[in-house]
Parts: sequence; C-alpha cells; structure tokens
Amino acid sequence: MKKRKVRNVGFSFWDAVPFFVLIALIMQIAILVYDYICERTDNTGLIAVLILILIVILSAFCTFVDYIRRKLTIDKPTKKILYATEQISSGDFSVRLDITHDYNKYDQYDLIMENLNKMVAELQKNEVLKTDFISNVSHEIKTPLAVIQNYATLLQDESLDATTRHEYAQTLIGATKRITDLITNILKLNRLENQQIQEKPEVFSLTDSLADCVVDFEMLFEHKNIQLDCDLDDVTVFSSKSLLEMVWNNLISNAIKFTPEGGNVGISLKRVGKNVQVSVSDTGCGMSSETGAKIFDKFYQGDTSHATQGNGLGLALVKRVIDIVGGEISVQSELGKGSTFTIILKDVVHEI
Repeated sequence: MKKRKVRNVGFSFWDAVPFFVLIALIMQIAILVYDYICERTDNTGLIAVLILILIVILSAFCTFVDYIRRKLTIDKPTKKILYATEQISSGDFSVRLDITHDYNKYDQYDLIMENLNKMVAELQKNEVLKTDFISNVSHEIKTPLAVIQNYATLLQDESLDATTRHEYAQTLIGATKRITDLITNILKLNRLENQQIQEKPEVFSLTDSLADCVVDFEMLFEHKNIQLDCDLDDVTVFSSKSLLEMVWNNLISNAIKFTPEGGNVGISLKRVGKNVQVSVSDTGCGMSSETGAKIFDKFYQGDTSHATQGNGLGLALVKRVIDIVGGEISVQSELGKGSTFTIILKDVVHEI
C-alpha cells in the first residue's frame, strides 16, 4: 500500500512560515507608520495615541486572520467529526466523512476522519452480524423447542404403546441434543474469538491423532454404508493437538452428514517439506461457488431448506482454529459431485 505523506501533528516549519511573514509585515508597517508620524510632529502625546490606534487596528487584523484560519483549518473539520460522533453514538452507522485533501496530503484531521470512517464501517458490519446472529440463533433454538413441545404433548397420551412412546422419547432426546450442540458451539466460538482458548503447542503424531478421530466415527460410516479411503503419511508435528482435533471432527462429521448412503469419503495426510496438507473429501451434494465463498461465515448454511441438521457454526469454528494455529483452509466443490476441504499447516513438521 502506498504510504501517505502526513503532516506532523506537532511543530512544522512550513506551517509557521505564513504566521512569521504576517508578524514581520505588521512590524514593518508599524515602523514605517511611526517614522511617518515622527517626521510630521513632535507631540509625543499625539504620537502615543496614534501608535495605540495602530496597534489596535493591527491586532484586530491579526485576530480576524487567525479567526478565518481557525474556521477553515480547525473548526470546520472539528464540527464534521463532532457531528459524525453524535450520529454514531445515536446508533447511525451509515455516516461517512468526506475528506477534501489529496491522498498524499492528509493532515491529522484527515487521518482522524479516515480512521473514523473505518471504525464506523466495522461497527456497521458488526451490527449486521449481531442482527443475523440473533435471527439465526432464534431460528435454530425455535425449531427444536417446537419439536420438544409437540412431542412432550403427545407423550401425555396414556394410550400410546411402548414402541411409539420410545420413538417420541428419542425424538425429544435428539431435539435437546441439537440445542446443547448449538450452545456448546456458540460458547466455543466465543472463547476462540476472545482468545480465551489459547494455542498449546506440543509434539505429537498427527497421523495417530487424525486416525483416532476417524475411528470415533466408525459406527456412522457403517450405518450409512460409506466407503472410507484413508491415505496418511507418517508425520510428527509441533502444534495444538486439541484444537486440531476440533477441526478434524467437524470436517469428518460434515463429510458423513452430506454424503448419501453408499457414497465415499476420502481423508489424506501429506507432508510437503516443513508443511502438512490434510484433505477431507466426500461424494455428497456439493455446493455452488457462491455458497463456497460464504461457507465459513457464522450460521451460514448452504442448505437453506435445513433438510440436514446443523447450526452453521462448525466451519466457522474450523476457520477460527486454522487462523489461530497459522494455517490455511480452502474448499473445492461442485454441485452434485461432492466437496474437498484442504488444510495446509505451515512450518509444523517436527523432525525426530
């Protein structure tokens, strides 16, 4: 980015030149007028009065010039800034300040206005996120609560047979688990964003850690008859094991969720120099490029029908963890053909 030439906030020689010239000019005028009066009269009283009048006139002139200068260089930008802060404090985040100086001639007021514009833009973005957050949380909680209410009412029917009663109870358990998962993910994401969960690097086998996460989903793979293909290099890394396991669990869970019965899920771990590349692919529904661009946003769900259960926080958690451990994540997907999530962990390989 081009570096701006910013005027110093403190003393500046070139800013003082006009004031110096003005004072010198006034002093010269005063000397000339004094000489002119002395040549025409010897009355010291009259000379004193005339000099006093001259001093008053020149002082008034200097005051007027300084008043105009302050109006243009201080009062005008200050009023603009004060107006903007009043609008912001009242909740209007659409206000923007116009900067009149050229890009490479910003003064301190221009910088304040530019920073204020950036701050308001961020506040406006956060306000939108907060509104969306409340809306999405309300929706995600409202749906399972409605299920709980309906099935709790149905369970009051004493004529229900044991099988039906068991099915209703399982539905209630599923709904309560959905609310629990939502709250847990919200708390995790909040702690990550507020840096309450710190990275604790350690030396461990990434191969074993990833394999253990895969084993935890063995029953789900078998339940949906999903073919699992694993290609794992033997890699030891220095990173945060607990945070990365959160990533693997979310990606594997999503791959199973969106892969139909009889489909395929592939997991690979490759060492690339000092870096590590982990890929999780599936043969599920895939997504459009528009969905792929938003998939890591909080509460965003590509499946707007909510046909698959989820709260849109899993990939947001994944992205935040990858940012914390200093990696990159990308997704390649095609509608109807599946998706591949690729993570690159930089400079984490530990030589034994």
